[in-house]
Amino acid sequence: MACTAVVLCVTGLLGGTATAAYADDPKNPSADAGRAADVAAASDADARRLDDVRKKIDALYRKAEKATDAYNAAEEQVELQQKEIVKLARSIDTTQHRLAALKRQAGALASAQYRGGGLPAEAKLMLNAAPEGFLDNATLARKAQHAAKRVIGQLSRLKGDLETYSDAATDRWEKLEANRKKKESAQRDIKKKIEAAKKLESRLADKEKDRLKKLEDELAFKQQQKWLDSGVLKDISNKASAPGKKAISYATAQIGKDYVWGAEGPDTFDCSGLTLRAWQAGDRTIPRTSQEQWRQLPRVALKDMRPGDLIIYFSDASHVGMYLGNGAIVHAPRPGRQVTITGAGSMPILGVVRPDGER
Repeated sequence: MACTAVVLCVTGLLGGTATAAYADDPKNPSADAGRAADVAAASDADARRLDDVRKKIDALYRKAEKATDAYNAAEEQVELQQKEIVKLARSIDTTQHRLAALKRQAGALASAQYRGGGLPAEAKLMLNAAPEGFLDNATLARKAQHAAKRVIGQLSRLKGDLETYSDAATDRWEKLEANRKKKESAQRDIKKKIEAAKKLESRLADKEKDRLKKLEDELAFKQQQKWLDSGVLKDISNKASAPGKKAISYATAQIGKDYVWGAEGPDTFDCSGLTLRAWQAGDRTIPRTSQEQWRQLPRVALKDMRPGDLIIYFSDASHVGMYLGNGAIVHAPRPGRQVTITGAGSMPILGVVRPDGER
């Protein structure tokens, strides 16, 4: 019925012009039939052209979303490396101060030996004729030896620690630069794909843009209906956990806010930014990207899904939405769209994960 409505709409738009240009000719019915066939063919061609545009735009936004996941992952790693570098810098600074203090201590021991004529403690023992002095000197010599060994050992360990910290810092800097480059590359890729999609859409007339949106909605409706017709909802629970209810409440409160790649709220979101913040509201910390959410969170079978669970979409896990119950999800779809509710089966499902565990 939805397809028929679109075809009728397209036929109506073009058919009115054709009828005005060519009035029915009762003397030549074959000409009328030919003109009607031409109008129908033109309508079909126009519908196919618009659907081709829809497919191209959809493919570009899908690639942009995949790049957004790469951007978010790189950004997360950049932040992590920066924190580790700061931590290492503090360790290096503390170690350097301890090393300086030990060097001063070692210098004091060397000075004491110099003032004593440079003789080893053992030689001084032999030169002391008094038994009491011998024993006193023996005790002092033993303490001095232990102190010297301790200082030398600590110096050696601290130098090793300093080298380890320095090597680790160098490694973190290299990883930081690599992730910055990944982030910049993903950013360029995202902008390129979004600009190309917007350029395609800008070539359409306002009426065609409306029809394009209808085509998108109709395709999503068909996919959802097919999913529902499979009987998938028969055994699925509509009861959320307490944290899940909090997450759902947050996510649905964002409906109408714009999708912006890399955004985590509070005013704009990308798909995984929305689920991240929603589950933070449910007192759970989950990974930043949809791919990491799929990789790290506990997976549940589709039949065991419950409201609050996250549905991961597409074979590359590049999109995520939150299940609301009754076959619906809330999600941030793509650039140019807003956070909305749609059918859970309107996109290819990869699997389901549960942020609050297996309970």
